[in-house]
Amino acid sequence: MTFIRRWHSYIGLFIGPSVLFFALTGAAQIFNLHEAHGHYQPPAVLEKLSSVHKDQLFALGHHPEPGEPEANPHQPDGGTLPPAAAEHDGDQRGLSTLALKIFFLTVAFCLVLSTTLGLWIGLTQTRQKRVAWTLVFSGVLIPVGLLLI
Repeated sequence: MTFIRRWHSYIGLFIGPSVLFFALTGAAQIFNLHEAHGHYQPPAVLEKLSSVHKDQLFALGHHPEPGEPEANPHQPDGGTLPPAAAEHDGDQRGLSTLALKIFFLTVAFCLVLSTTLGLWIGLTQTRQKRVAWTLVFSGVLIPVGLLLI
């Protein structure tokens, strides 16, 4: 059992930084904070980090040119419903979608909290601190290095 606990700790220390990254960037994507819409322009760093999350590239996404129509990802039919039907259906879907988004945002923040606590436990409750810190730094440096290649 000690063997399994040790390897569980090592794996958690190695993947912890990536889990934190995906939980935080995923939380921003739940409410489309990584995409330009209307008068909102996302901070460049958020847009780039979300690009890493979605496409594994550290780059800015597509911005519609002035006068170019914006696609509405919230209408699966491409906006072909009659206005009255779309409005009624949108009200029902809008409320359940908002509730689901709030639930997933809560899950993302709980994942951040749990992972942070796991990293803290893994770094403070071990006799092999050098190995623990090496795994955490490797879990940060390997993905950053691969992005820069």
